[in-house]
Amino acid sequence: MRAAVARWGGGCRWPARACGAPCAAGARSRQRAGCVRRRGRFRGGWCEKTGCGEGGRFRGRHIQIIQITMAMARNMMRAVRVSEFGGPEVLKLQSDVLIPVPKENQVLIKVHACGVNPVETYIRSGTYARKPALPYTPGSDVAGVIESVGEHVTAFKKGDRVFTLETISGGYADYTVAAANRVFPLSDKLDFKQGAAIGIPYFTAYRALFQKGHAKAGESVLVHGASGGVGIAACQIARARGLKVLGTAGTKEGMNTVLRNGANQVFNHREANYIDKIKEYTGTKGFDIIIEMLSNVNLATDLHLLSYGGRVMVVGSRGTIEINPRDTMSKESSIIGVGLFLATEEERNECAAAVLDGIEAGWLKPGIGSEYPLENVAKAHEDIIHSSGARGKMVLLP
Repeated sequence: MRAAVARWGGGCRWPARACGAPCAAGARSRQRAGCVRRRGRFRGGWCEKTGCGEGGRFRGRHIQIIQITMAMARNMMRAVRVSEFGGPEVLKLQSDVLIPVPKENQVLIKVHACGVNPVETYIRSGTYARKPALPYTPGSDVAGVIESVGEHVTAFKKGDRVFTLETISGGYADYTVAAANRVFPLSDKLDFKQGAAIGIPYFTAYRALFQKGHAKAGESVLVHGASGGVGIAACQIARARGLKVLGTAGTKEGMNTVLRNGANQVFNHREANYIDKIKEYTGTKGFDIIIEMLSNVNLATDLHLLSYGGRVMVVGSRGTIEINPRDTMSKESSIIGVGLFLATEEERNECAAAVLDGIEAGWLKPGIGSEYPLENVAKAHEDIIHSSGARGKMVLLP
């Protein structure tokens, strides 16, 4: 075999890795196929040794290597991975994550948008009751297009627009796998960002109002913190079901958002005397239901805003609070926790039916707030906890 480093005379100048492809000029190529004689040029995996006097051509095995590399690249995606519990800095965007393959009764979804929920920050920090195995990819509320389906999936096919309530592999990614029974058709009336704002917010709001709160038409509801994803959902659902809806928000923009989404009246919960204004508006009756997003701050006050037999639905809390149990005794009021993950299959189906009916009727229209590229996921997690006020659902856009 000619010397691999020979510049001319039929040798190959690519000595890094031998591919073993025979050359008509007598040399053997290394790393890439190509004759380096005068006017030799590499074309589509063949070296046309123009002017070398041999008129030969060869194809290097590097073509196979390139094909394998390209195939591997096609099976890779970007995904946010959490390898340890902690602050937003533990959210790491990786570009070499294998695209998951749907198993039986699962679907693979090309993610177009993914909602960000406060509970995902609690899980990431390691302070939530349920902790996933590490490493994991966060994200439950996905909207996108079916890429492929596993065995026994008949409800969906490639190309269908869908949204999810849960995912298996995580939604902060280019692709995600979800159980087929946690996936729902996305109407053309809504875009993908709105689709990513449906799952947890609307299912939680419906569960809080009706499955746990037993709300009835004609009752009054205060949505305490109404400008975020669950708050907007609660306002829309309650108004559509015939309840009188009051809400609170922390900014002028947030207050306008609440009014646009079904509230009869809204109050600024950053004003020192806003509770007095609420009492003045409602008179002595109080609220039948309060949907509470920040119980560690508001729960003690909520008990004084209830009517006889009123219910506080604890949807969110970021810490502890001291209350006087006598405040529940005086009106025989109730404090009820809401955990969507505890819903039965029958209850989830009931939520889904209500949500899909609302979309079809036209009153269910998720409001979208801040949008972040996947690269800025840490900033999204910071903002959802520390922003001055919500104005719709926060979404990630892969």
